[in-house]
Amino acid sequence: MDFSYSPRTQELQAKLRQFMEDHIYPNEQRYWDELKANTEAGKRWTPLPLIEELKPKARERDLWNLFLPESEYGAGLTNQEYAPLAEIMGRTPWASEVFNCSAPDTGNMETIVRYGSAEQKKQWLEPLLEGKIRSAFAMTEPEVASSDATNITARIKRDGDDYVLNGRKWWTSGAGDPRCKVFIFMGKTDPDAPRHSQQSMILVPAEAPGVTVVRPLSVFGYDDAPHGHMEVLFENVRVPASNILLGEGRGFEIAQGRLGPGRIHHCMRLIGLAERSLELMCKRASARVAFGKPVAAQTVTQERIAEARCMIDQARLLTLKAAWMMDVAGNKTAKAEIAMIKVVAPSMACKVIDWAMQVHGGAGMCQDFPLAYFYTIARTLRFADGPDEVHRNAIAKMELGKFA
Repeated sequence: MDFSYSPRTQELQAKLRQFMEDHIYPNEQRYWDELKANTEAGKRWTPLPLIEELKPKARERDLWNLFLPESEYGAGLTNQEYAPLAEIMGRTPWASEVFNCSAPDTGNMETIVRYGSAEQKKQWLEPLLEGKIRSAFAMTEPEVASSDATNITARIKRDGDDYVLNGRKWWTSGAGDPRCKVFIFMGKTDPDAPRHSQQSMILVPAEAPGVTVVRPLSVFGYDDAPHGHMEVLFENVRVPASNILLGEGRGFEIAQGRLGPGRIHHCMRLIGLAERSLELMCKRASARVAFGKPVAAQTVTQERIAEARCMIDQARLLTLKAAWMMDVAGNKTAKAEIAMIKVVAPSMACKVIDWAMQVHGGAGMCQDFPLAYFYTIARTLRFADGPDEVHRNAIAKMELGKFA
C-alpha cells in the first residue's frame, strides 16, 4: 500500500495550487459581490460571470474534468490520483465548478459514463463534459426517510413507448441553476419486486412538462445560490422509454456504484476545507492578544491546533486508503472504508471549523470570514451521502460479521 502521489498527480497538484493562488483566492470577495449584485437585480439564480470567466483559463491549463477515473472522457486519473486534487479544490467551496469537477455533475457524469447508452452519452454527457449545461440528481423525498433508498415512493410507470413519472423530491442540488438541463430521477418501476429491485433511474429533461421547481431550501440561512438545493415536483412527466438507465430495477445498483467515488470527492474537499480553516485559525491566534498574551500562547488553543492537525491527517490517510482500495479491488471490497470516511471526514471538519470559529470570536460568526459558511457545508455533508447513523450501522454489521 503506497500512498505517495504519482508524478502526474504531483504535476497537477502544482498546477492547481498555482491556479488557486492566481485566480481563486484573489477573487473570493468578488464571488460574493457578484452574488449580491445578482440578488439586487432580481437574478439570484443566474450564473456568476466570475465562474464563466475562469472556466476557459482552467481548460487552457488542462485542469478540466479531472474527476473521471480511467475514462476516455476525462483525465483518466484513478480515485487515488484524483483525491489530493479534490482536496486542493475544496479549499474554496465554489472552486470545483471552475474545473468542471463539482457535484452533482461529477456523480451524474460518472453515472452516464458507466450506465448510459451511446445515445444518452451523446445527448447529455458530452454537453456536461463541455461545461455547457448542468444537471441535478433527484432521489431524496420529504415524505419518507430517504436514508433508506428503498423507502422512496416516486413512481416510474411504463406507458407504451414512454415512462410517466410522479413524485415530490427535495434537496435536489443544482435544480435552481438555469443551466440545469437534465435530472437523474430515481423512482419505483415495480413496487412488488424484491426490495432492492423495485427502483429505477431515468433521465428527465429539465424543461419537460410537469417538472416544477417549487422552492429553494436554505441551510442555516444560506440558500447556496446560484446552485441551490431545490424541492421539485414531478407531475405526470412523460419521457421516452429509451431514457431509462441500464434497465428497470437497476436503480439501487446504480446508486451504490455512483456513491463510492462521490464520497471520495466529498471527503477530500472537506479535508481541504478543514486545512483552510486550520490555517485561518493559526493566523488569527497568532495575531490576537487576550489576557496579556497572544491567543496562540493559550494552552487550550495549542491543544486544539495540535488535535486538528492529527484529525485532518488521519482523515486524509483513511480517505486515501479507501480510494486505493476502490482502484485495486473495486467499490464493493472498499465498502467498509467508504462508509468510514463518510463518518470521519464530515465530523472532523465540523470540529476543526468550530474550533477555528472559536478562535476568531465574533468575527468567526459573520461574513468577514468564510468559517460560518464552511461549517454549513461540513454539517450538511453529514447527511448528503447518507446520515452518520446509517454508515455506523453498516460498519458495525461488517465488523460483527467477522466474528459471527
